Amino acid sequence: MADAFPSDPDPDLRGASPDRVRDALRDGDPLPGGRGFAGLLRDPPDREGPVLVRDVLGRQPLFVEREAGDPATGLDPTDPGAWSFDRTDLDDPESVPAGSLTSSTGTERAWSLPDDGPVDPGPGQAAVDEALDAALGDLDAEGGENALAVAFSGGVDSGVVAAAVPDAPCYVAGFDGCHDVAAAREAAAAMELDLRVVEITHDDLVRAVREVAAATGRRNPMDVAIAVPLYLAAEAAAADGIDRLAVGQGADELFGGYSKVADPVGDDRVAAETVRGARTETVRSLPDQLERDVLALRAAGVEPVAPLLDDRIVAAALALPGELLASDGDRKIALRRAAAERVPESVRTADKKAVQYGTYVSRELDRLARRAGFKRRMDDHVGQYLDALLSE
Repeated sequence: MADAFPSDPDPDLRGASPDRVRDALRDGDPLPGGRGFAGLLRDPPDREGPVLVRDVLGRQPLFVEREAGDPATGLDPTDPGAWSFDRTDLDDPESVPAGSLTSSTGTERAWSLPDDGPVDPGPGQAAVDEALDAALGDLDAEGGENALAVAFSGGVDSGVVAAAVPDAPCYVAGFDGCHDVAAAREAAAAMELDLRVVEITHDDLVRAVREVAAATGRRNPMDVAIAVPLYLAAEAAAADGIDRLAVGQGADELFGGYSKVADPVGDDRVAAETVRGARTETVRSLPDQLERDVLALRAAGVEPVAPLLDDRIVAAALALPGELLASDGDRKIALRRAAAERVPESVRTADKKAVQYGTYVSRELDRLARRAGFKRRMDDHVGQYLDALLSE
């Protein structure tokens, strides 16, 4: 995966070489290899002038001034200062949509998720096994002393990532007594990993809420509660000299990790009534989630590395039949099978709580809100508390 970290990178294009992005644009290939890309492509095929590009899953955030492209402003979206990888660089940022290109002529979709499956179960599982071997093998090759760490919660997603770089330190953040810290400790002991626990306090929580909101532009309770523990774990890693943090993001969406995917019929959280259809809906939520997570991690001082969002794994997962996603109460079936030789059985089969609950961050935000006078009988009392906190 040579273009994951190009040897002679273009500072205006992240995640892949210009040649690879040009080929992907020319061929309409949504998964050309690597872990996503975004930025300025100066000489796109069959187009005049530069364009902004962002991969089909939005694995690299990219922003443009909202008024760029409006003839009244005279600002071209590709002009220096009109776009950035960091939303805080812009006056009024909006995201470049995943899978699209943006130029002076507007925004157009360039890539869509492949929909060629499902394959038969045997070849499907073999493809996942092969893709996982390749992507995690590349992760091991990228490692170096004190350069790479792992965000670790003790579940199968972070477990397979950590198993690929067993000498890398692992970080987990949470309040005292929370599920994620206990699960991470148990799994780290079984895997003989170096686990570093970041115990969150209310002071840490309030500070991190402000910093996450500033970096991501997200102020709602759900986004904040998800990003805060990730931010605090990354911040601790950066303080230890780590510059890259490997994460397990994408596994739940790609491999059917949600209850709404396992039993979609009658679940009002999804429109689809099949496992594969519901999984597709969750995959389409990734660009918004990844934008939040990547911006929070960068604000904490590390660059995220997401091996389970490697194009080879994405392609293999999207082709899976429903029976290898979720069936009879089991979820992420293909991923758990692929993990059998990589992690202990207790880690391979572990149930994982959503991070905002497993770390107690949602619980403690609720507690702080009530202490500040925002009672549960009030509509969206935690949201009102956050609005007040972030307005101070």
